[in-house]
Amino acid sequence: MPPPPHAKPENILKRAQELVAVGKNLSALELLHEHVIAKRSRLSPIASLEPVMVLFVELCVSLRKGKTAKDGLYQYKNIAQNSSVQTIEMVLRKFIELAETKVTEAQERAEQITLDAIDDLEASETPESILLSTVSGEQSRDRTDRAVVTPWLKFLWETYRTVLDILRNNARLEIMYQSTALQAFQFCLKYTRKTEFRRLCELLRNHVQNAAKYSTQMHAINLNDPDTLQRHLDTRFRQLNVAVELELWQEAFRSVEDIHTLLNLSKRPAKNIMMANYYENLTRIFLVSDNYLFHAAAWSRCYNLLRTSAAQVAAGPALVKKDFPAASDADLSRAASLYLLAALSIPVISQARSKGALLDVDEAKRNKNTRLTNLLGMSRAPTRAALFKDAISKGVLKRARPEIRDLYTILEVDFHPLSICKKISPILVQVAAEPDMKPYVIPLQQVILTRLFQQLSQVYDTVQLSFVINLASFPEPFEVTPSIIEKFIMNGCKKGDLSIRIDHAAGVLTFESDIFSSTKPLHPGSVAGSAERETGSVQKLQSTPSEIVRSQLSRLAKALYLTCSHVDPNFQQYRLEARAAAYARAQAGAQEEHQDTLARRTIIEKKKEAAESALLKKEKEEAQQRLLRAEEARAAEAARAADQQKKRELERVKQEQEKIRKEELKKQLDELSLDAKIDVENLEDLDSNQLRAMKLAQLEKEKREMAEKLRITGKRIDHLERAFRREEVNVLPKDLERQRAEDLAAYEKKKRITLENSKRQHEEAVALKRRLSRLVPVYETFRDEIKQQRHQEFESRRKAAQKQLEVEMEKRRRDVRAARERERKEAEAAERRRVEEEERARREEEERVRKEAEQRARMAEEKAKRDEERKRLDETAAKQRQREQEAEERRARERAERESLRRAAPAEEAPATEAPGSRSWAANPKAGGWRDREQVKRTGDPAPPLNGARDRERDRDSANASPAPAGERRRLNIAPRTLPKEDIPVPPQLAERTAEPGAAPSLDIAAPKSNVYRPPALSGRTLQPGRPASPASGGEADNSKSEKWVPRRRPVGDSREGESSERRGGSSWGPKR
Repeated sequence: MPPPPHAKPENILKRAQELVAVGKNLSALELLHEHVIAKRSRLSPIASLEPVMVLFVELCVSLRKGKTAKDGLYQYKNIAQNSSVQTIEMVLRKFIELAETKVTEAQERAEQITLDAIDDLEASETPESILLSTVSGEQSRDRTDRAVVTPWLKFLWETYRTVLDILRNNARLEIMYQSTALQAFQFCLKYTRKTEFRRLCELLRNHVQNAAKYSTQMHAINLNDPDTLQRHLDTRFRQLNVAVELELWQEAFRSVEDIHTLLNLSKRPAKNIMMANYYENLTRIFLVSDNYLFHAAAWSRCYNLLRTSAAQVAAGPALVKKDFPAASDADLSRAASLYLLAALSIPVISQARSKGALLDVDEAKRNKNTRLTNLLGMSRAPTRAALFKDAISKGVLKRARPEIRDLYTILEVDFHPLSICKKISPILVQVAAEPDMKPYVIPLQQVILTRLFQQLSQVYDTVQLSFVINLASFPEPFEVTPSIIEKFIMNGCKKGDLSIRIDHAAGVLTFESDIFSSTKPLHPGSVAGSAERETGSVQKLQSTPSEIVRSQLSRLAKALYLTCSHVDPNFQQYRLEARAAAYARAQAGAQEEHQDTLARRTIIEKKKEAAESALLKKEKEEAQQRLLRAEEARAAEAARAADQQKKRELERVKQEQEKIRKEELKKQLDELSLDAKIDVENLEDLDSNQLRAMKLAQLEKEKREMAEKLRITGKRIDHLERAFRREEVNVLPKDLERQRAEDLAAYEKKKRITLENSKRQHEEAVALKRRLSRLVPVYETFRDEIKQQRHQEFESRRKAAQKQLEVEMEKRRRDVRAARERERKEAEAAERRRVEEEERARREEEERVRKEAEQRARMAEEKAKRDEERKRLDETAAKQRQREQEAEERRARERAERESLRRAAPAEEAPATEAPGSRSWAANPKAGGWRDREQVKRTGDPAPPLNGARDRERDRDSANASPAPAGERRRLNIAPRTLPKEDIPVPPQLAERTAEPGAAPSLDIAAPKSNVYRPPALSGRTLQPGRPASPASGGEADNSKSEKWVPRRRPVGDSREGESSERRGGSSWGPKR
C-alpha cells in the first residue's frame, strides 16, 4: 500500500483545529505528531511549521503527553537549528510557560477543593478526617495535592528535562539552555524537590562531560570560550546556592568541585562577588561536615577576599560595585569574628575514630586534604597554628568583636588552669546568643577541656577527680557530665596528646611524669595523633621530666662548648684556622669538583635518556601485549558468553518444556481427583500411558461407586416408601374428611369476602359517577373547542404543506427534465465516440490485413527462392553422388577381378611346397576390435565377412548418406586397397565344417604349411558385378547360382587344430588359447 501523500502544514493545522473544535484533542495531536516527524516536513518552510508546533505543544501539555512532545521537539530542532534559532526558543518557552501555568491552575484547584470540603468553619475535626487520620498520617490537603497537583508537577519536571536534553551541546541555543537550568533550579527550590534536584545536577554534569567528548560536532559548545565558561560558572554558582538552601550538602560539595574544575579551565578570573559566595558556601559545607580546620581556612579565604575587594573599591571608585561583595566595616567585622572563632574551634585533639597506624588510611586522608586544599585555592594544607599566624599578620584581632578577642587571649595567650572555664563561661553565653556563632559552642568546649588538662598537667602530678569536674563547669545549656569528661580524657590518651591515669577507687587523676614516656604517637604520620602539630602552641610554666631528658644531651653539648671557649684561649684561634683551611681546600677543588659535577650530570642525562627509551620501549611492548591479551580475553569472553547464552537458552527451553509437561500432568491429576496422594513435584516417573491407565481406573472406580450408591439409595427409598404407604392406609379416610371440611370453610369465607368487596366497589363507583356527571357538559364544551382549534391548525398546516408539495413537485419536474436532457446529450456524445471508435478500429483492421498480406507475399517469394536454391543444390549433389557411386562400382569390379585372379593362381600351379622366398598371405591376428573377439569367444559364431562384404557395406552407406552441404565437397569413404600377402590361419569351425566325411588324406602330396588356409581354384563360377566370388574374398556365397565350395583336406599327423582368419572390417581370427 503506498504511503499517504504529504500535506502542507497549513492544511494539517486547519484539520487539527477542526478536530480540537469537536473535542478530539488526541486525534489532533496524533495528526500533528505524524506530520512533524515525517521526513518531508524537513522541506517545509519554518514560518509554516511554527504555528503547527505551537498547537502541538499546547495539545501535548493539555493531554500530558511528555514523550510525544519530546519526540516532536527533537525533530523540530533538527529542522530549524540551521536556519532559525529564535523559533526553537519561542516554541520551547511556550512549552515551559504552558506547563507552569497548568501547575499554578492545579494548585488553585486543589485549594478550592480543600475549601469546598470544609462545611463547618467552626468544626476543627470531622468524623471523616478523624477516621482518615487513624488510617493514614496524611491530611486531606496532602491527599488532594497528590491527586491534583502531583501529576502536573511531574509533567513540569519532565518538561524541564526534555528542554535541557534538546538544548544540550548547542552553542546557538546556549543562553536558552542556561535560563532553563536556572528555571529548573527555582522549581526544585520552590517545591522542595530534593530528589529531582540531585537528578538535575547529575544531568547537567553529564551534559558538560559530553560536550568535551563531542566537541567536533556542528554547533558544539566550546568550553575554551570565556563567555560560555562564564555562563556555566553562573549556573553552577546558582546550583551551589540552591543545594545549600535545600541542605543537600553532598550535592553542594559536588557543585563546589564542578565550580573548581570550571575555574581551572577559565582563562579570565572569576568575579569577586561570585568567589565570596563560593567561599561562604564552602564554610557552610565544612561546618555541616564537622571539618573545622577547612571551615576556618574557608573563612580565611573569604575574609581575605572581602579585605581585597574593599581595598580595590576604595582605590578605584569607577569600578562596577556589583562585581564586588559588600565590604563595609560591619561586614569585615563579622567575617573577622567568624574567622577567628572558627580557628579557635579547631579541635586540638582529633575527635575522629582512631584506626591505628594504617598507611592506606593516612594516604586516603592526605588525598582528601589535598583535594580540599585545591578547592580552597591554597598552596599547602592549612594548620591551626598557620591560621592563627595568618590572622594575626592581617589584623583580624583588631576587626574581631571584643568577646572573640578575649576568648582568643584566654585560650591561646594566658595560663590560668584554675579559672579558665569561669572566664570563658560568659563569653560562651554571648556566642550562643548569636545564630551565626551558636554552632561553635560544642567544638569550643573540646578546645577548652584540652587547654584545661594541658595546663593542669604542668602544675599538678595528682589531682582529685571531683576538683577537675568542678573546674570544668560551663553555663547551664552547655554543662558537661563526668562521663563526658572521662570520655574526653580517654580519647586524648589514645591519640597521644594527654598522659593521664584515672583511679576510680581513690577518685584521683594522675598526670604521668615518666622521663622515658612520649606523649605523641610512635607513628608520625598516623591520623590518631593530635590535630595540633606545631610546638609551642601551649603556654608552658615549666618543662616536663620527659622533655628534660630529651634535651639533656643538647644542653650538655652547649655547656661543654661554652666551657672550652672560656678555659682554652687557643680554642677560638684553632677554630678560625680550621675554618680558613676548609675555605682554602674548597677554593682549590672548586674547579675540579665543578668539572666532575658536569661530567656526572652528562652521565646522568645519558642514563636517564637510555632509561626513558628503554621504558618507552617496554611500555610499548607491554601495551601491545595488553592489547593482544585484551583481544584474546574479549574473544574468549565473547565465545564464553555465546556458549553460556546458548546453554541458558537450551536450559530455559528444557525447563519450559518440563514445566509445561508437569502442569499438564498436574491438571490431568487434578481432574482425576485420585484418593491416593501423588507427589506433584516428582512427576518424572509418570508418562502418558500410566496417566491414561490411572484415568481409566479412576473412571471405572467412580462408575462402580456411583452404581453402588444408586443401588443402596434406591433400596432405602423403596423400603421407606413402602413403610410410609402401609402406615398412611389407616389415616387416609380421616385426612380426607378433614380436608373436605377445611375446603368448605375456606370456600364460604372467600365467597363472603368477595360479595362484600363487590358491593363496596359498586357503591363507590355509583357515587363517583354521580359526582363526575356534573363535569360532563364542561368537558364536552372544552373537547369541542380543542377539536375546532386542532382542525383549524390542521387545515392551515395542510394548505402550507400542499403549497410546499407543489413547489417541490415543480422543482422535481425541472430537475428531471434537466437530468433527461443531460442524459440525452451524454448518450449522443457516447454514440459519437462509439462510431468514431468503430471507424478507427475498422481502419486499423484494414491496415493490419494489408500489412499481413504484404508480409505473406514477401515470405512466399523468399520461400520460392529458397526452394529453387535447394533444388539446384540437390541436383548438384545427386550428380556428385552418381559419379561417386559409378567410381565405387568400377573400383569394386576391378578389386573383385584382381582377387579372383589371385585366388585362381595357386589352384593352377599346385606345387608340392612353396618357394622359400614366397610370402604366405594371412590376416594380422591382432587386427580387428575387442568387441569382435569377445563376441567370438562368447558365442562361437564364424568369422564375419571379409573385405568384399565390408566394401559393399561401405558402398551402401555412402549411397544412402545425405548429400554434402552446398559449397562443401563430399568426403568419400574409401577403404584401403589391401591384398592378403600371407597365409590366412583357418578357424577350427571352418575346418570341421568343410572336411569331407570318409576321405582319406593323401600322403603323396607334400604337406602344406600347418595352420594355413589356401582357397581352391575357381571351377566354372562367374563373378557377379559388385560381389566377390567366395567368402574368402569378403563376399557371401549364393547357393542357388554357385556350387558349394569345399576346402581341401589337411594332412594327417598335424596334431594341432586348424585355425583360419578372415578379414572383415579390420577384425581378425586368432588361435584359441
